[in-house]
Amino acid sequence: MIQAIYHEHKGRYGYRRIRDELRNLGQLVNHKKVQRLMKELGLKSIVRMKKYRSYKGKIGRIAPNILDRNFQAGKPNEKWVTDITEFKLFGEKLYLSPMLDLFNGEIIAYTIDSRPRYSLVSNMLEDAFKRLSDKDHLLIHTDQGWHYQMGKYQHALKEKKITQSMSRKGNCYDNAVIENFFGILKSEFLYTQQFESVEHFKRELAKYIDYYNCKRIKTKLKGLSPVQYRTQTLQIA
Repeated sequence: MIQAIYHEHKGRYGYRRIRDELRNLGQLVNHKKVQRLMKELGLKSIVRMKKYRSYKGKIGRIAPNILDRNFQAGKPNEKWVTDITEFKLFGEKLYLSPMLDLFNGEIIAYTIDSRPRYSLVSNMLEDAFKRLSDKDHLLIHTDQGWHYQMGKYQHALKEKKITQSMSRKGNCYDNAVIENFFGILKSEFLYTQQFESVEHFKRELAKYIDYYNCKRIKTKLKGLSPVQYRTQTLQIA
């Protein structure tokens, strides 16, 4: 069963997630036993890499660090985080801009482009805003990348009455959750698949993000996927 779960998720699960999946299947087993058996089977998850940096100095207004590493959110649309990462494929660069809800780690919107222009962020924001209702009081946290210092970005947030928060200069831990997502994305998706073209990569990326949101379980979400956790929580409420 451990091998079946490991291969079903293409080597993306470590021993803790496999333990949780086993429990979902009715097999109560200690994580240490799963870890030992995985070691005997030669099964382990893949290492992560660094990401694109968009900091270009102070070109606009720097917002205070209101989030201050408090990554807990009590409900959807309370705290979102975003950043940009870079892929190099077929001699080209691609830039991904996702928005992540800290309530359940769900990717609620994303855009991808061949250049890190402002529309990469503005189009993603426009899509993410569709999730909001009049009752939501939202904080969006970013690093000090040039996109987030721009007046257009800050005006878009102000129009929606969204509080802006920024990491301290050069401190990746202030936005650790989105950094962690990029690491998972690259280790579980980018380095485990072969792509025939940029368009093929984009199609497979859409499939992976759907998998990440709907099927990939998280230990801190009680062994549920982000969408399962959100759905279950809203039903209880």
